[in-house]
Amino acid sequence: MKPWEQYAPELIADLYELTMAESYFQEGMTGEATFSLFIRDYPADRSCFVSAGIESLLQILPDFRFSGESLRYLLSLGKFSTGFIDYLRGFRFSGSIRAIPEGRIFFAQEPILEVTGPIIEAQVIETLVLNIIQLETMLASKAARVLSAASGRGLIEFGMRRTHGVDASVKAARTSYLVGFLGTSNLLAGKMYGIPVFGTMAHSYVTSFPSELDAFHAFARAFPDSTVLLLDTYDCIAGTLKAVEVAIALREKGKKLLGVRLDSGDLAGLSREVRLILDEAGLPDVKIMASGNLDEYQIETLLNGGAQIDFYAVGTRMGVSADAPYLDISYKLVEYEGRPVLKLSTGKKTWVGKKQVFRFYGADGKMDFDRVCLLDSGRQEGDPLMESVIERGQRVRAPESLLEIRERFSEEWGKLPEIFKAIHHPGQVYPVEVCQSLKELDSMAARLKWHEEVEERLGNRMVAKR
Repeated sequence: MKPWEQYAPELIADLYELTMAESYFQEGMTGEATFSLFIRDYPADRSCFVSAGIESLLQILPDFRFSGESLRYLLSLGKFSTGFIDYLRGFRFSGSIRAIPEGRIFFAQEPILEVTGPIIEAQVIETLVLNIIQLETMLASKAARVLSAASGRGLIEFGMRRTHGVDASVKAARTSYLVGFLGTSNLLAGKMYGIPVFGTMAHSYVTSFPSELDAFHAFARAFPDSTVLLLDTYDCIAGTLKAVEVAIALREKGKKLLGVRLDSGDLAGLSREVRLILDEAGLPDVKIMASGNLDEYQIETLLNGGAQIDFYAVGTRMGVSADAPYLDISYKLVEYEGRPVLKLSTGKKTWVGKKQVFRFYGADGKMDFDRVCLLDSGRQEGDPLMESVIERGQRVRAPESLLEIRERFSEEWGKLPEIFKAIHHPGQVYPVEVCQSLKELDSMAARLKWHEEVEERLGNRMVAKR
């Protein structure tokens, strides 16, 4: 069973997508529509986003169908006509999607992807698109911040037990590996995505033995080639001295202790003490891992405090993106039957038409600014970010491996100016320009809409007077 098949993908939708689709069906509205997905603004301390979730979406859409069971459920609601249900029986997504590839950096107000197809098809998949892209982009962007704060230290994702559901847990593992984590503790994600898996032991393991030393020796006997010992069940320093005993015993057998883990207390201070004990015992190669409600802010504090930590196991706060648990992401109609469409709601204005994002670089090879243009505005000198990923309802090319996406992110991250990697808001926003032709079309559409509303109001007044 594929991971999403425990659900009915066709019902990953809000009711209003189907009620609108019913109305479109009754009105005979079958014209081509384009919807644009974008993030309006940055959460606190954010300066950029990492595109993620495209591959997950592409695994679903080519086989998107309404099963008999789902159709019976929809019919039972008493809201839909039998004609519309019959239409859904033959539903296929036949449209196209252009998107910013996974692993690339993008910014607020830039389209992450645009969906073009018959309006019913493009409308029905709205919530599915939003849910997948929002979650993975949010998690990848959070993980990239942790990567930045760690300044080259090893990172392992440890968050499965407290993420918001199993699907979120495997996506947290996937996206953290995408941006450069070494691996995850999540076995399901390891199997699904081929991510390296890591793990040590729990406090319950230590307390189940007559003594801490007994527990350490037992674990070393079971895993002589990969022993990592948890030090803080009782007393961290005493635990370190026992770990030294185990390390010496392993060395006598031609093995070695890989590492020790700290999970509570003054992690910076304890890591310095543990490092000193290990070094004095002739064990400089034993690595120190830390865990316990870590994210970029805690890691920054630990490094500033002189922590001697080689690896960070990052869990809950990253797995739920605790400081920014959602993105202000929107999926808006921007064109219908060749006509530019826009929303004029206060604070929620949209840019019209099919678009492309071009990136420009400075002499140093770093990102300099982006420019959002109409798709048909002609050749631009910059690097076009959006690529065709689905045409006529089918994938354009074979699935990308997670390693390919990981390499793309690494290259992209290296081109992002350091100021936009800062974990505290730099006070500077990456420049995103809008082409003059897009501004003009947007302005024209706004004027036309304003005149339509004025005419409608005047007409209503005339009717009222009669």
